[in-house]
Amino acid sequence: MYKVAMIAAGGAVGAVLRYGLSGWTQKLANGSFPAGTLAVNVVGCGLMGLAAAYFAGPQLIREEYRIALLVGVLGAFTTFSTFGSETIALASAGQLGLAALNVLASNGVGLAAVWMGYRLGTKWFGV
Repeated sequence: MYKVAMIAAGGAVGAVLRYGLSGWTQKLANGSFPAGTLAVNVVGCGLMGLAAAYFAGPQLIREEYRIALLVGVLGAFTTFSTFGSETIALASAGQLGLAALNVLASNGVGLAAVWMGYRLGTKWFGV
């Protein structure tokens, strides 16, 4: 039960962080392209890669805390469900170019961010 509580607490933190970063970025972008969701997904993917590298080594951390961070905080922070919904909305509105750009940028840049985060983590954490 403690593990579930830690995931829930981490999820609350991740959701609030996502809301703040996404809203702030979207306000800066000031357009119909979902830049806020893209920013959250890229940052979250980079953090996931960094955390994966850190936890790949012999770190002494309780399983509940690791899961709270990865599943709770980062799971709530990044959201491909919103990505899917916004992409479909763009396509339904006839903005097929923006829908395609969102798919390519979110996936391509997100995967690159995970890779870069992991590489950076292996250097920082000596894994």
